[in-house]
Amino acid sequence: MSGSGSNSLWGSRFEGGPSEALAALSRSVHFDWRLAGYDIAGSLAHIKALHQAGYLTSPELAALEKHFTELLRRVQSGSFLPKDSDEDVHGALERGLIEIAGAELGGKVRAGRSRNDQIATLIRKYLLDSADAIEVLVLDLVKVLTDRAEENMGIAMPGRTHFQHAQPVLLSHHLLAHAWPLVRDLERLEDWRKRASLSPYGSGALAGSTLGLDPRLVASELGLSGVTQNSMDATASRDVVVEFAFVCSLIGINLSRFAEEIIIWVSAEFDYAKLDDAFSTGSSIMPQKKNPDIAELARGKAGRLIGNLTGLLAMIKGLPLSYNRDLQEDKEPVFDAVDTLTVLLPAFTGMVATLKFNKNRLEMLAPAGFSLATDVAEWLVKQKVPFRDAHEITGKLVSFCEQNDLQLHQVPDADMAAISPKLTPEVREVLTVDGSIRARAGAGGTALPRVLEQIANLRKLLSKKDA
Repeated sequence: MSGSGSNSLWGSRFEGGPSEALAALSRSVHFDWRLAGYDIAGSLAHIKALHQAGYLTSPELAALEKHFTELLRRVQSGSFLPKDSDEDVHGALERGLIEIAGAELGGKVRAGRSRNDQIATLIRKYLLDSADAIEVLVLDLVKVLTDRAEENMGIAMPGRTHFQHAQPVLLSHHLLAHAWPLVRDLERLEDWRKRASLSPYGSGALAGSTLGLDPRLVASELGLSGVTQNSMDATASRDVVVEFAFVCSLIGINLSRFAEEIIIWVSAEFDYAKLDDAFSTGSSIMPQKKNPDIAELARGKAGRLIGNLTGLLAMIKGLPLSYNRDLQEDKEPVFDAVDTLTVLLPAFTGMVATLKFNKNRLEMLAPAGFSLATDVAEWLVKQKVPFRDAHEITGKLVSFCEQNDLQLHQVPDADMAAISPKLTPEVREVLTVDGSIRARAGAGGTALPRVLEQIANLRKLLSKKDA
């Protein structure tokens, strides 16, 4: 290995070592070291396959298991770390194993596998564990949203479309509207797990192995559900990684949408809510400031998560089969996605849990902007007026209110009748926020019984996840 440079796994046919520039560019151990534990787990599974196929004796297997356990202990304690001369996590750990086991025994482990099928498996195991951690954090936020909806039952607020007043809704209904997208994100993760839980081990560099090792044994040892079907696809494809990044970006986007509303809600102009001191920041120059930094960072980090996804998509879009070194770039984006969500979600959840809502302000503004106009039009439909006519009559009523600086319920009966004889005094039955909300009792509506159903369904989902 004189031509390979220190601790390289590939240089036996080279007369000289890599240039410093190439070594620096190739080096990945500074970011893939977080996979060290997964690499050792893969090696422990791999040596069992080597033993089953007759390439390791039982004493050798027992010795290697002991040595890998010691290596893992050193990695976890920090007493074994990568060196600048290590190219990647695989090379660093082989060096560590040989330091413990010796070159002859330690040198047997590499038989029947390639870094290509190793890394394709390790990244799946890492992402599966990361998905579990992210799921717990998302569930925490869903629980808090459900709790806040239950705490604020019956409070009306303006519902908006195009960011204009549209129809009154319950605050609880609005909060739960942010819970359901997160539930769908969890469903996407669950579906993704089926594809991620397949082991590429045994694919070798691209064409499989001639040593007769059992890839199903390795998959079983690693807790994976099966093996991949095509060795070239297994080593060359990263759609599982991209799909994980996509779900992470959707989680970030869903946080960002709510963050945008919170930023608006806590402004002086809206005054819908106030941030808790523990989940807001101040200004270095303006003593009065209380800034929604968590919400703003959520918006910013959503862009970062989208960038991770688009970078991965661009990286894989034109790669010929099978493995290409471009695929070294698959890890940092998803490492960053995991790190971003695991630091963002607890802060975001704390912000939502401690948000104080201004009930009086919300209920005062619920009927603003003629938000009960649709109720008038639908009341007319119930009186057998064609909706086309009902829409026009109600539009004229709104126009009259605007010209005379009145709210819908303030229009005298005579003026109602002058606009249309269809607008009888009975129309006032629907000119209340409470009546409007109660009337919207259809599937998915904002009426209290439907909100209670949502809470019950979310509680059931949360209890299943806890079980």
